[in-house]
Amino acid sequence: MALTFYWYPNCGTCKKAKKWFDEHNVDYNSIHIVEETPSKEMLETLINQSELPAKKFFNTSGKKYRELNIKEKIQDATTEEMAALLASDGMLIKRPIVTDGNKVTVGFREEDFQKYWSTK
Repeated sequence: MALTFYWYPNCGTCKKAKKWFDEHNVDYNSIHIVEETPSKEMLETLINQSELPAKKFFNTSGKKYRELNIKEKIQDATTEEMAALLASDGMLIKRPIVTDGNKVTVGFREEDFQKYWSTK
C-alpha cells in the first residue's frame, strides 16, 4: 500500500524525503500541502496517530508562523484548536508529513524513515 506524503515541492526537507523514498523504492502518493491542505479532522487524526504533541506539527521556522505570532496563540490551545489553525494555512504545517494510515512521521529524519518506511 502506498504511503501518503504531504509535502511542499519548494521545501528542501521535503525534497530530501522524496529522494529517500525514490532511492528506497517506496511507493507513495504525494499531496501538495498548500494546494490541498489537510482538513482539521484529518490533522486531528494525524496528530493522534503520531503520538506527538500537536505543537510539533507547526512549522516554527516559517515566515507565517512568526508573522501571525502563532507561538503565543497555541500556548494554551487544545489539540482541536491547533488542528483548526493548521488547517487554515498549509504553510503553517511542519513538513513533510508521512502516513500509512496507522503510523505518522513529521519532518525528515533518515533514521525515522528507515525505521518506519523502509520496505527492506
